[in-house]
Parts: sequence; structure tokens; C-alpha cells
Amino acid sequence: MGAFISTRGRYAIRVLIDLAEHGGSRVPLKDIAERQELSLKYLESIMPILVKGGIVSGSHGKGGGYEMIIPPSECMIGPILRMTEGSICAVSCLEDGDVKCDRADTCRTLPMWKHLDDLINDYLDTVSLQDLMQPPKFVTVDSAEE
Repeated sequence: MGAFISTRGRYAIRVLIDLAEHGGSRVPLKDIAERQELSLKYLESIMPILVKGGIVSGSHGKGGGYEMIIPPSECMIGPILRMTEGSICAVSCLEDGDVKCDRADTCRTLPMWKHLDDLINDYLDTVSLQDLMQPPKFVTVDSAEE
């Protein structure tokens, strides 16, 4: 993936927030797709990743759907993104934790990129689904200085 979080990772988080907010029983994926205005077919490709990752369970047929099996307060964003994206990194040469560059031994920027990756991953490992279920708080430059 490299430097960006794809729609797969972003949509997985949206689906999980929706499941957490409408939980209590199994939620049909069709309902989530409609509420989130996302392609049902695309969500069908994301859900097996979340099931395999032990975050949700799913069943088909009458009364089927998906439900969270981890409380939102314990469901951290970092692992979700790593499971859906493969890795979270600022530059492609650090993808999957391996330095993939012939210049690694002499690269003056590599320590900076490694540090940035650590900061990003450490931060995402502190943000829970529960945190994202709160109303958005927008910070402006003026309000941040007060």
C-alpha cells in the first residue's frame, strides 16, 4: 500500500462503527451498506477479513448478519488498519516492516521515516472504536492556540 490508507481500511472502520452503534443483534450487511452509502459488493470483500481477524462474527440466512465480538472500547484502530491494509507505513520502502532499498545503509532519511511510522502506529494503537463513536471534534488553528 505505501503512504495511504485505502478505502478498504477506511470502510472497515466505518462498518465497525455502524455495527457498534446498531449492535445488540446481528446486523444485515445490506443495512450497513445503505446507511453508510457504500457498495454492498465491496463490503462483502471486507467482512471476511474482519471475521478472520476476530473482530466480528457473521452468519448467513434468515436472521443473519454481522455483530461485533469485541467491545468498541477494546477494538483499536491500529490492528484494524494493519489487518485490512497489510501494513501502515509512510514510505513504500518500509512496507511490511522490511527495509526494501539498496540504499538503506546510507539513506539519511530512513531513520526519520522509521520514526514517523512508529509515531503513526503508536497513535493508531491508542485510538479505539469507542473513541470514534463520539461526536467529531474539529480543531482549528485558532482554537488550538487558546
